[in-house]
Amino acid sequence: MTTQTQKEKDYSNAIEVKNYINGKWVPSVTGRTFERENPANINEIVSIVPLSNQEDILKAIEAAKNAKKMWQGTPAPKRAEIIYKAGQILLERKEELARLMTREMGKVIEEARGDVQEAIDMAFYMGGEGRRLFGYYVPSELKNKWCIAVRDPIGVVAAITPWNFPIAIPAWKIFPALVAGNTVVFKPSEHTAACAAEFVKALEEAGLPEGVLNMVVATGKDCGTLLFEHPDIDMISFTGSLAVGKLACEVAGRHMKKVMTELGGKNAIIVMDDANLDLAVDGITWSAFGTTGQRCTACSRIIVHEKVYDEVIERVAEKIKQLRIGNGLDPNTQVGPLAFEAQLRKVEHYVEIGKNEGRLVIGGERYTEGECANGYFYSPTLFADVEPNATIAQEEIFGPVLSAIKVKSLDEAIEVNNSVQYGLSAGIFTQDINKALYAVQWIRTGICYVNGQGTIGAEIQLPFGGVRGTGNGHREAGIAGIESYSEWKSIYIDFSGRLQRSQIDA
Repeated sequence: MTTQTQKEKDYSNAIEVKNYINGKWVPSVTGRTFERENPANINEIVSIVPLSNQEDILKAIEAAKNAKKMWQGTPAPKRAEIIYKAGQILLERKEELARLMTREMGKVIEEARGDVQEAIDMAFYMGGEGRRLFGYYVPSELKNKWCIAVRDPIGVVAAITPWNFPIAIPAWKIFPALVAGNTVVFKPSEHTAACAAEFVKALEEAGLPEGVLNMVVATGKDCGTLLFEHPDIDMISFTGSLAVGKLACEVAGRHMKKVMTELGGKNAIIVMDDANLDLAVDGITWSAFGTTGQRCTACSRIIVHEKVYDEVIERVAEKIKQLRIGNGLDPNTQVGPLAFEAQLRKVEHYVEIGKNEGRLVIGGERYTEGECANGYFYSPTLFADVEPNATIAQEEIFGPVLSAIKVKSLDEAIEVNNSVQYGLSAGIFTQDINKALYAVQWIRTGICYVNGQGTIGAEIQLPFGGVRGTGNGHREAGIAGIESYSEWKSIYIDFSGRLQRSQIDA
């Protein structure tokens, strides 16, 4: 049960958010709003956002549909120049956006700056892709004939994004979609709508034409499956839960729409007996408790060789004791609050399960010291002696909870790593290059780190995504991002002046 002190709400710095449809900032037709509180201080209202309905979404879809031909006809280098300029605007506003993000979402200021920087990096990268968008030419089997493959835009993309990376994830989706020539209907989380609006404003000020990007703030309950099934939506790009991702694939699949999903992870770090334990413990702590564990790539399992198991548990627990918990605007804070009350409840639920599945080493309770009593803070938590098939070792918790599993060999460690329904990110710490390369070969995840940051820290120039329950095969970021938001068109040009038949005429 929460123990926050209910005081008079502070609206002094509240931001009013509106929908952005056809180049105009407009209120929802419902007139309903949602007050977003600061998760570090629930009495501070950060943003007042619309709770839109299907009528609002239909207007956004219509605007995107009407702008589609104009935007597709805009030369790709010109499209990319707008994206690049938006990146420059984000760079100029990086600090103010980061501070807004910390207030609205809760992540510590250093990580919030990194979130904005990721969007900046993506803008500059995709700005360059406007002069590439590579197709290719291959020889024909017939004389005086060309064979060319080019990229076409898909059409209208519905970009549905979560609250944990409120500027970076929209950038992953929207920048490559726009560069490739698509128009977009953007549905951000209502919990971080002010950040989403600032992201859209950067594109608006960069000169994006009306209707090309439209933003509607609505809950999944209010918009239902409209974006999944509407005939004028050509592609769904969704980041969120496995359950909703499955629904998106099921509903959109009946309408033959392209669907790209990124649905979470149950990521693990393997620590072998020859590992640099100082490095490993630093990587574990950062991966498990950075962003308060609210990353799809967060480490929630450590798989440790029995020879160093006890030492690793002891070292990680000691590191946890040293973590500074508090308001993310304090530059000394290392662990901020959970994003909202439902997240806090979810973590509490899994910790209670964990108490029957492993040995609670440290944490396991709300953190209520000082001003933290008025926010959604939870103590970083470590369970030891957890079985690989335990609930807390199998299900995504999305909070600062780490489970330790003991193994006897590298093969067993890899088997345990691959035993969950997700396959997003994994890491291994070992000084043996043979073990490292063997692990990379047999670990079944979309991302793998060796003696690096653990399970987090993906860079935008490489594909991002995973296997099994993490996604349906598509990737974001890098050249793969362009691939996901475009379709191939094969073109045959015959200048022989006569009918030539492939596979028939010699």
